[in-house]
Amino acid sequence: MNRHAPVIVGAGPAGVRAAQTLVAHGLRPVLLDEAPRAGGQIYRQPPPGFRRSKKTLYGFESGRAQALHGAFHALREQLDYRAQTLVWNAQPGLLDLMDNNTHIAASLPWDDLIVATGATDRVLPFPGWSTPGVYTLGGAQVALKFQGCAIGGEVVLAGSGPLLYLVAYQYAKAGARVAAVLDSSSLGDRIAALPAMLGQPALLAKGMFYLAWLKLHRVPVHTHARVLRAEGEARVEALVWRRENMHRGGAPGPQRRIACDAVGFGYALRSETQLADLLGCRFGFDAMQRAHLPVRDQAGRSSVPGVYLAGDGAGIMGADAAELAGERAALALLQDRGVAVDGARAEAIERQLARIAAFRLGLERAFPFPLRWAAGAPDELVVCRCENIRAGELRAAVRDCGAAEMNRLKALTRVGMGRCQGRMCGAAAAEILAHAAQAPLEQVGRLRGQAPVKPVPIGMLVRPQAAAAPTHAALAAEPLAQGDES
Repeated sequence: MNRHAPVIVGAGPAGVRAAQTLVAHGLRPVLLDEAPRAGGQIYRQPPPGFRRSKKTLYGFESGRAQALHGAFHALREQLDYRAQTLVWNAQPGLLDLMDNNTHIAASLPWDDLIVATGATDRVLPFPGWSTPGVYTLGGAQVALKFQGCAIGGEVVLAGSGPLLYLVAYQYAKAGARVAAVLDSSSLGDRIAALPAMLGQPALLAKGMFYLAWLKLHRVPVHTHARVLRAEGEARVEALVWRRENMHRGGAPGPQRRIACDAVGFGYALRSETQLADLLGCRFGFDAMQRAHLPVRDQAGRSSVPGVYLAGDGAGIMGADAAELAGERAALALLQDRGVAVDGARAEAIERQLARIAAFRLGLERAFPFPLRWAAGAPDELVVCRCENIRAGELRAAVRDCGAAEMNRLKALTRVGMGRCQGRMCGAAAAEILAHAAQAPLEQVGRLRGQAPVKPVPIGMLVRPQAAAAPTHAALAAEPLAQGDES
């Protein structure tokens, strides 16, 4: 029986390594990517003709970025690569696609599918977070990498997690004025996490370098920080915060005000799991990441035959682990197709992933989730920007209607029904629901995935040929633009 070419969704570290592995074993996979150029968020490529070097764009990661971009460039002729292609729905044996340039829709049949959809910022909102000039950390990083500009002239970066310090370093290194870094975690958290992180000394040293560099260059770094509100009308003018141990209690400090014209914030990352959900994958609760994630085995196999999960879309592990997971998922796919693979290599990858997982436990200890956030969120706080749903409305649904599960809360309040499909508000709404219902976070469940997973235009056109190549296929075959090399 003839089988369709393997399909990979996402051309970040996991997707590119998976494609590389499949090609090495004689297959020609279809690689679908929503972005215009391969690399994912961490190795996002600027537009053609952009003159800044990779060293300037990626810093310590320039070598890895160059290697990934080079690997993809070498594969281009051996792939059916479809850039700027949104996978807006997934079902057994069929993906629904849309060309982001032409808004033409198509369907793509599949027998084997590697889902490598990556991650986005985990957002815990604060009053004024919808004020112009307030971005997520990921959005601030996109502006720098893809457009070569800062989000403002006086930038405050807030939240927690490794991305906070990476973005602060990248902004300050690029010449932007970082007015302050506000971290909800503490030095004590990081000291307590050291034993678990010693297994990956290079990664640990990199994080310590970012912090030391910021201090050496007189960038104010404040720990135990809770953002109270953003002030400003036409644009953010200041960020108000106070020192408060959001993990263990204690008396809060006085309010402080930092003048700024831009804010970037985020509390680590959350996995993009909508496609896995639509495909029927079984989910389980991950206490470390405070999220329901699709279940996979060590090789990346999901609970659905033919569906493989790799990278941060199945659980936040970082770019290095994503590459390894992409290769391991591809090897599993090949094994399941009856293709001989290097078993020793597969076992070595699994051991490497286990070591990174242990390091990841240390990172979560170093940058713990601010457990008191939900208790301190005021009733007037807008949690869902799309539907303008406030924290008080969520609490009222619990108190007055007995809402105790996320999809019931959605039905009663419309939280998560807007354009973002819960990407921005889902984590915060779940925290508020669990706190209001006095229930474990695991128990309140998760928002079910709905198609389209991202907005599509009403005027989307249907292409008559089911699996025709997109009109932008020429982009996939273009040579590296001048200025791409470091």
